[in-house]
Amino acid sequence: MQQNFTTLLFSAGCMLVTLLGCNSGGESQEKITENTTNKDALKKAPFVGTLSSRTLFENPYANIPAQCYIETSYGTQNACLFCHTNAPARIKLGNTIPQAGASSFIGNLQLNYSFGSVNQFTRSANINPWENTLFPQKLQEAFVKTGADDAKWDMQSYIRTDNWSEAYAKRMGSSKEWDSGYSNPYRLFPGLNPSNLPADDDGYVRTPNTEESFFEDDKGYNTGWRAVNFMPYGIFTPHTGSVSGIYIRLKEIFMQDETGKANKQTYSQNLQLLEHAIQDRLEENDPKYYYGKASSIKVERGLYPLGTEFAHPLHYVDVGADGSDKNISSFGGTRSKRVKEIRYMYKYKMYYPGEATIKEEDGPLYFNEKEGWMDNGAGWHMSGYIEDTQGSLRAQTPEELLQCIGCHSSTYGLDPEQFTSGTGNAIDATWAFPRKFSGDLGWGEMNYLGYKSDKNLSEDQTAGRAYLGDPMNKNADKGEYRYFLEHVVGASLYGVMPTSMETYIKSIVKIENGYSSDWPQLDTSSAQQLKFNQKLRLKLMREFTFKKDYLDEGGYIRGALVFPTLKESLNGAKGYRKVVATQRYSKGKDVFSETIFTYKYYRQSSESYTHIDGKTLYKQGEVITERPYEHSETLTKGVGTVATLIDENLSFDNGGTYDSEYLPLFIPDTYETK
Repeated sequence: MQQNFTTLLFSAGCMLVTLLGCNSGGESQEKITENTTNKDALKKAPFVGTLSSRTLFENPYANIPAQCYIETSYGTQNACLFCHTNAPARIKLGNTIPQAGASSFIGNLQLNYSFGSVNQFTRSANINPWENTLFPQKLQEAFVKTGADDAKWDMQSYIRTDNWSEAYAKRMGSSKEWDSGYSNPYRLFPGLNPSNLPADDDGYVRTPNTEESFFEDDKGYNTGWRAVNFMPYGIFTPHTGSVSGIYIRLKEIFMQDETGKANKQTYSQNLQLLEHAIQDRLEENDPKYYYGKASSIKVERGLYPLGTEFAHPLHYVDVGADGSDKNISSFGGTRSKRVKEIRYMYKYKMYYPGEATIKEEDGPLYFNEKEGWMDNGAGWHMSGYIEDTQGSLRAQTPEELLQCIGCHSSTYGLDPEQFTSGTGNAIDATWAFPRKFSGDLGWGEMNYLGYKSDKNLSEDQTAGRAYLGDPMNKNADKGEYRYFLEHVVGASLYGVMPTSMETYIKSIVKIENGYSSDWPQLDTSSAQQLKFNQKLRLKLMREFTFKKDYLDEGGYIRGALVFPTLKESLNGAKGYRKVVATQRYSKGKDVFSETIFTYKYYRQSSESYTHIDGKTLYKQGEVITERPYEHSETLTKGVGTVATLIDENLSFDNGGTYDSEYLPLFIPDTYETK
């Protein structure tokens, strides 16, 4: 499901940007990135990084996520299509990397585990490096060595403790500037003050502090940040244990009218125009240039203008946080006060679809380790802040940042060739904004389908419900979540579902309710039984969605399909906190109670494969630690040779899951009806 030998879909390189003064060996980086306790370090410093090979990392393929190593249950669970698609690149919508067969250089990453290797001295990408996710018991062993006692943890109190404000206070310089200007680990911490949140009902973030605002509007001092409410993906959802907030800010020129005076209406018009551009909804009567003072800046289909900023807090799941109790969390949507991470992107360079070139696999990365940022190779600077052992936010290491770039990147041609990564579904290296609900509904705090909790439920019951329906996918002409369920048969891209979700589906999918069979329990007693079992579950899931039983009486998505129970959410938070306690982020952030079945080997002899040595046979039910690759002295040496078993010739009506043209966009204001 990943990289072909000639593309560096998940490889390394650098961005030599003369505009920003990329330092490739001149002034000492030690002088630039001295500790902030040094008086000289308080002086503003140039924005420069260093070139370094990713082969020095413990996990040089950290940009290949753990989900990419799962089995597809004989092709009945195609999570691959939600990243590896041709559609955005084919229509040249802010993407240059078709990944489902449209490029002979990339190949079809839905059909093959074509992981590649950098060179003979580097750990092969065909080996699954995500030990925490693959072997939860090894995380537990590492946790025991810390001496901590998880039995004493009060997880609900922990996730309701703010750690964002402490980190924001460490940011120097003006919050109105994308670059604080000071060479310390918080240089690119986003200038979004959590004390100003939640955003107001129009999505704008306002502040009582005039120094943080760009202008005063009808409601107060406007910081320029605006919250985005979007349709969640199969990655950061309540059932996965992590939920997002997203905030966007454009350069000040977009906030000004023709005379240069700050104007909320002008800014709102420009943001709406950008929404149309990113979501491929530009119409004939839409202007070709932005409004007001930004009238010289062309509206680029599928591309953000220079200076665009995104702030992305990633929260723990708090099922009590629906926005009604400010003592719990002001964000709502199951978003806890505590954040797992704060992520940031700043666009400094334009690139255009069609400029993709073949990349060299061992190219260096461009980053500044002490300042905690990295170039994504597609026009954006990225930074990230993650919990230290005490739960405070620290700058991420380059290897940890590489995990983010695996999804948030693309390709374009520069000389010399540089780092490239990314997915076929991203629009200008972003996921959330393209999936923004249209118009005013999409300008507000991320609320995860309008979540409201029910305080009267037990810890084993689904904690609340949704108050929003299923938006229609633009290409599939069916609900987005319906489409996801019909191709993954799970709650996440791992192809598994929590007990509460499975229990609910089992209570509905019965012969007595008009289904062709009762919902079967997962059976992994043999490869043949798993194949039969999963084909039946796929068939029944499609009956479930066709009958619209996944929607409630109001037409909203059933809460059990999206939201966990209190017990599930706290157990998930406790598992992740063990990663925090051990600081083993480079070994996986997703933790299950035991090795999931999609990580285990269940294949019949006709589809079998061996361990990476090409000789040792897997046993049924064995955990898949690696897959074989091409050993011959050819151009494909080191490239994975195993098929996913997703059948591109099998139609949807016959149980097929293949889709090379998935597009993560919606028909505005249109939902599945009951």
